[in-house]
Amino acid sequence: MRGNNDVQPPRRASKARAGKNNSIQLLEDKAVRLRIHSVRSTTAAGSGHPTTCASCAEIMSVLFFSVMRYDPANPGDPRADKFVLSKGHAAPILYAAWAEAGAFPVERLLTLRRADSDLEGHPTPRLPFVDVATGSLGQGLSAGVGMALAARLDGTGRRIYVLLGDGETAEGSVWEAAQMASQRGLGNLCATIDINRLGQSEPTALQYDLDVYKKRWEAFGWQAIPVDGHSIPELLKAYAKAAKTPDRPTVVLAKTIKGKSLLDVEGKEGEHGKPLKPELAERVVASLEAQLQSPVPLWTPNLPTAAEPEGGLPESRPSGLPPYTPGEKGIATRKAFGDALAEIGCANPRVVVLDGDVKNSTYTEEFHKACPDRFFQCYIAEQNMVGAATGLAAAGKIPFAATFGCFLTRAGDFIRMAAISKANVKFAGTHVGVSIGEDGPSQMALEDIAMMCAQPDMVVLYPSDATSTWRAVELVMNCRGPAYLRLGRPASPVIYGPDEKFEIGRCKILRQSGSDRALIVAGGVTLFEALAACDDLAREGIAARVIDLFSIQPIDREALIAASRETGGNVITVEDHYAHGGLGDSVLAALAGERVQLRKLAVSAIPRSGKPAELLDMFGISRRHIANAVRQSVASSMQARG
Repeated sequence: MRGNNDVQPPRRASKARAGKNNSIQLLEDKAVRLRIHSVRSTTAAGSGHPTTCASCAEIMSVLFFSVMRYDPANPGDPRADKFVLSKGHAAPILYAAWAEAGAFPVERLLTLRRADSDLEGHPTPRLPFVDVATGSLGQGLSAGVGMALAARLDGTGRRIYVLLGDGETAEGSVWEAAQMASQRGLGNLCATIDINRLGQSEPTALQYDLDVYKKRWEAFGWQAIPVDGHSIPELLKAYAKAAKTPDRPTVVLAKTIKGKSLLDVEGKEGEHGKPLKPELAERVVASLEAQLQSPVPLWTPNLPTAAEPEGGLPESRPSGLPPYTPGEKGIATRKAFGDALAEIGCANPRVVVLDGDVKNSTYTEEFHKACPDRFFQCYIAEQNMVGAATGLAAAGKIPFAATFGCFLTRAGDFIRMAAISKANVKFAGTHVGVSIGEDGPSQMALEDIAMMCAQPDMVVLYPSDATSTWRAVELVMNCRGPAYLRLGRPASPVIYGPDEKFEIGRCKILRQSGSDRALIVAGGVTLFEALAACDDLAREGIAARVIDLFSIQPIDREALIAASRETGGNVITVEDHYAHGGLGDSVLAALAGERVQLRKLAVSAIPRSGKPAELLDMFGISRRHIANAVRQSVASSMQARG
């Protein structure tokens, strides 16, 4: 819940405030006021980044009070232009711009960074005018790419503006995004780089070498426009030129001074992330107020005027049942994923798919064949793939971002920020575990469950056969928020019928009797090893219960507790994943407080190339090892009872 000082529903600007929005004096006054708000709010908070706000004040003024079309009372208007603050540490000036636009009272800016306020140190979508969380640098441009792709799909005239810091252009993800934007000809995307020369600890690598900046961006196919970032006329001219360039993205290279107009700290090194002390803040505010020509500059929003697409998007339609028969062999879960995407994605026009140049391995090529206009090839650039997916989700799409599970770890920070954004992104990681075989450890996802389960509100499903995979795709498509599908490479038999019901947060009991002496919990390829071990044990007179966990997060705690109690507390987990943070740890956490003896079978060493069955046995997760673990657990339990 929001505290009493959080942002309230925005107010519409009064018609009486109408003015000429390209008036140089109006925009200069707005820039001064943005600096004043940034100084006051950070000094009141006792922390923050006033100098990085001061360098971009004119940029923000021109964008918010002349260039962008939006309604402060309805920031979610699908026709409105979008703004992404990639340099998220400049959050105070973002909040100041929206307050100056009339979205909420300017007095609330003084609640910056308080626990009872949504005006956080870096922006998050708790605020209605923030679409994606930023602050981990190098991610905003990727989100902007996703938003621009969505605007093109929807046929709107929406433009996307992204403000980056010069320091973050050292991030490779920025250039991944730059490449995709150019390759897609995203003329509706305009980036601005606040080139204020100073990073956090020292000057940036290029400092003020705008010629190198220009050559780099032009080499990536962008229109690059160098300007004096404190010149209102130059900024207006640059953004007008960008709007008239429909075939390629534009970057405005704005040379600025860090701490501009903040007296003692203007252009000074070592002032990053430091609020002004009250005495200096008072002098700075007085100096800035003396520059104002009008206490409250007259301004009215440039409301969106672009028409929405005729007829809107087509409605979703029901998709068919999974086309698989129990007993059918030779269907990998990754193949079923591709089949389901093509069928279910065609039925829902909001579904889009992003691929990292592996569509013939993840089988997203099936969706590409069915819906080529909603398929986005991101090539080998997983960070940008996830960032663009986050932007697409912010624009109302349901993006599936798919690659090998091991390569999603490269985008771990982007996934983390997507989770903070509560983005409706669906991740699919294939080729998990040692069961992929000969490709070896570099291709084996063995830490992906740990990475994904560490994110709050992340749904993590691990289907074992084609039918459960199909249902998993349906489930994550229809749930709100981030989700991860863990998918295997090897072919597996079908064990579930097309009418079988699956739920997020529920497991499946596949073997059960009144005399079960142990519980085996498995998922994916190890489920079939567990079933085989169960059959081996039955021939020895040892009855074991087998659970297909399916939903790792949220986990079916009630079912696991009941099953563990009914099997004497002898629990064996088996997974094609490293031991730490995997399926076994999730089960152990669910059984906390219960009297259980839990044995985790997992990959305990760096694996190697080999045949899948050979590797499952070599690394202790085959039917033989499962059966032995059950025997030991049962024997230990009997000895304890004495």
